[in-house]
Amino acid sequence: MTTHLMNTYAPLPISFVRGEGAWLFDDSGNRYLDAISGLGVCALGHAHPKLARVIAEQAATLVHTGNLVRIPWQEKLADKIAEITKMDRVFFGNSGAEAIECALKISRLLGHERNFDNPAVVVMEQSFHGRTMAALSATGSRKVQAGYEPLVTGFLRVPFGDAGAVRKIAGLHNEITAVLVEPIQGEAGIRIPAPGYLSELRSICDENGWLLILDEIQTGLCRTGKWYAHQHENLLPDILTTAKALGNGLPISACVARGVAAEAMTPGRHGSTFGGNPLVTRTACTVLDIMQSENLNQRAADTGENMLNAFKARLENHPGVKNIRGKGLMLGIELRQDSNHLKQQALDRGVLLNITQERVIRLLPPLIIDAEQAAQIVDTVCALVEELP
Repeated sequence: MTTHLMNTYAPLPISFVRGEGAWLFDDSGNRYLDAISGLGVCALGHAHPKLARVIAEQAATLVHTGNLVRIPWQEKLADKIAEITKMDRVFFGNSGAEAIECALKISRLLGHERNFDNPAVVVMEQSFHGRTMAALSATGSRKVQAGYEPLVTGFLRVPFGDAGAVRKIAGLHNEITAVLVEPIQGEAGIRIPAPGYLSELRSICDENGWLLILDEIQTGLCRTGKWYAHQHENLLPDILTTAKALGNGLPISACVARGVAAEAMTPGRHGSTFGGNPLVTRTACTVLDIMQSENLNQRAADTGENMLNAFKARLENHPGVKNIRGKGLMLGIELRQDSNHLKQQALDRGVLLNITQERVIRLLPPLIIDAEQAAQIVDTVCALVEELP
């Protein structure tokens, strides 16, 4: 093991040499069922043959030009995203945090156009938006922020899922420009608000002339059974951020906007050296085509519902289980004790999973898993929980 990597992660003592669909293989040929898909990135699984062909073909043709010239694949991808989201314009970056930065910059530009000296954004407790300075300042986790002070200012924090708290803060601050929220809080442990929460936030934003910014980096791209989680309710955001599954492993993100938010950026005000290059945008076009042709929205909804029901049937009355929740293939089992050790125990049984907030088993399996693979994840996780002291 090298000593030259910065100590930013605590990886499990294993490495994988190849993948195939929902499976990962180590250098001894042992296989593991991937129940986290690279933190929600590899929604189409590993080594998808169509994606592999497209990536190889484009890599042998043209990888990068920079945004000094038109990039046809970038334009095609923007058109596809606009059609899916019913929104107007797209900016491409390389990571979810970059998409959040773009969204926050748009909110500040529009705030200054309204002659606000200190434009503010309402954000949520326990949220996670990324690790760049503005994104981590917007994040509702002191663990993420600690040691990076002074943080970026201009954020007003309220409890997640409490639209009344957002309405109340409107009467206390007169330079608010936007509300930034995840439809489901992923890093916080798959926290799902009550139905109608996003619609109420939409109404509050409309009443006050604010932007509604939805962070769908984890919830987007069929993960919850819709292209984007807000589509479970009849609303449109002003700005949407998306990343993770968009490139199925290649680094690409998008900040999508409509209305005045779509027109805020002009040449020279924002940019990205690598953002939207031919390789990643052609790949992302193919990802969206596969998701659509294989009806992965419905597949995620059906498989996720079956898994959720199976977990509840077996674990709901277990004394060590506090809550079981999920939407599509975004599932969380909250335990009553710290459970980080379950990651290794699951790996020993051939399943790769994640623990967030020390005690929530977070499952984000590839959207292409079949019924047998879903049952294996359920059986393995339930057995681990049932063996807890």
